[in-house]
Amino acid sequence: MNDPNYVRIFDTTLRDGEQSPGATLSSDEKLQIAHTLADLGVDIMEAGFPAASPDDLEAVRRIAVEVGNKERDGRHPPIICGLARAVKSDIDKCWQAIRHARRPRIHTFLATSPIHMKYKLQLDPEEVVDQVREMVAYAKTYCDDVEFSPEDAGRSDPQFLYLVLGEAIKAGATTINIPDTVGYTTPQEFGALINGIRQHTPGADNVVISVHCHNDLGLATANTLAGIQNGARQVEVTINGIGERAGNTSLEEVVMALKTRNPVYNADTGIDTTQITKVSRMVASLTGMAVQPNKAIVGANAFAHEAGIHQDGMLKHEETYEIMRPETVGLNKSELVLGKHSGRHALRARMRELGYELDTGSLQEVFDRFKELADKKKVITNADLLALMKDELYQPEELYALVDLQVTCGTVNLPMASVRLRGPDGELATAATIGAGPIDACYKAIDAIVQLPNTLLEYTVRSVTDGIDAIGEVIVRVAPEQAQMRKSPQTGFDMPRQFSGHGAETDIVVASAKAYLSALNKILVAEGVEGMEETEQMEMAVA
Repeated sequence: MNDPNYVRIFDTTLRDGEQSPGATLSSDEKLQIAHTLADLGVDIMEAGFPAASPDDLEAVRRIAVEVGNKERDGRHPPIICGLARAVKSDIDKCWQAIRHARRPRIHTFLATSPIHMKYKLQLDPEEVVDQVREMVAYAKTYCDDVEFSPEDAGRSDPQFLYLVLGEAIKAGATTINIPDTVGYTTPQEFGALINGIRQHTPGADNVVISVHCHNDLGLATANTLAGIQNGARQVEVTINGIGERAGNTSLEEVVMALKTRNPVYNADTGIDTTQITKVSRMVASLTGMAVQPNKAIVGANAFAHEAGIHQDGMLKHEETYEIMRPETVGLNKSELVLGKHSGRHALRARMRELGYELDTGSLQEVFDRFKELADKKKVITNADLLALMKDELYQPEELYALVDLQVTCGTVNLPMASVRLRGPDGELATAATIGAGPIDACYKAIDAIVQLPNTLLEYTVRSVTDGIDAIGEVIVRVAPEQAQMRKSPQTGFDMPRQFSGHGAETDIVVASAKAYLSALNKILVAEGVEGMEETEQMEMAVA
């Protein structure tokens, strides 16, 4: 892209976003999100960290093959990027995964801040420079498109950064990315850092300068915009701002800031903003990380007006209290009226308005659930439909499926649950247990059948709509006792994995059971992948 005002969107939802505790995604789930990100119009997609595990390598490979070679509306496929520490083994595995894409990129990094060099790397500055020079050159032997990041650049000495980045460029880096890894800088400081790099780094005029900001002080979006104002032309972002600790810069916030305040920033992106809400909901559902109601752009309250003065102004003219229209981010304001007499055609039309194009099989699945719900509720809202869609389409492979559930509880008898599941072999298994409450009893009964020891870390329930007949949505987060381990790209150490599950029903106990089973199924699927011999997985990855 030769337009000097064009800002490349580098989406790292599938890599940095997935590092959020509990946001572990399967290969199939990553592929779903990757296709949607490509439809959204991202320029570069960081598909994962192939050295983290054989499953990560396979997920990146599948995205490179299936997404990295598919043109959309006459546009080139997105660049498919993999992350690698500045070591040969990581770079080798990264190339194995991404080489199948039409436009592959290797992204390698090494820390440059005094605290990281001394305590984490235990390297002298001269050794860091040598390693950067050697590993960027090594990555260049595989791939013409190489990105280098000096980790913790926000706390690094600017003069040392100019030296390191200059050597990375000389060794072949085509993009230099400046991470505020711990969200430490302020917009003024970060903007000055980017400007200084542009002015003082040898060769900076011949490469793309990128920014990657974290949100520990709530300044990720502000810092990213400051970077753009000082010459950065690539931004590294995630959907809904998910990521480690307090998260990353939010894609939707940066894109809509550039669109809404274009005269201020004089910068454009290739994002189809009408797809934003759809992608946000998909990522929230698959990761189990709900979007807070007051989240900018995609939160439930982002376009809601309750105060009388605001409502009066809105009725007179929308721009009194809205600086952008909800339609620009893919929100449909109408609150449908669908009921038990509505057919597939009406349902498909409504889902299309909400941003979801369902094939025949998926439509039938959602329609069956819709009919069940229509027998229980008089009016079905858009929120109800979206909850059903998430529950039907974004569930993991069902090794164990809920067949029957019955609970008894109250002030007289001990809470008890009877559960019947269909197992992987198709056989039915039943268990009945007593618990501290109906949910506890239900989960204990499921545990008695599945036999997968774990710790329930989080249980969240919310009402999707108003009214006594509202759908209840449950999200759980669990960690297996023998926790799956994967390498952290920041530390190189193994870290435990957590798994989320989602369920939606008018009966909150049933929703709870479905959410718990969803999480357990994810663990079992992951164990099946991780249990493969690594050599077999590698052979499959390079086939």
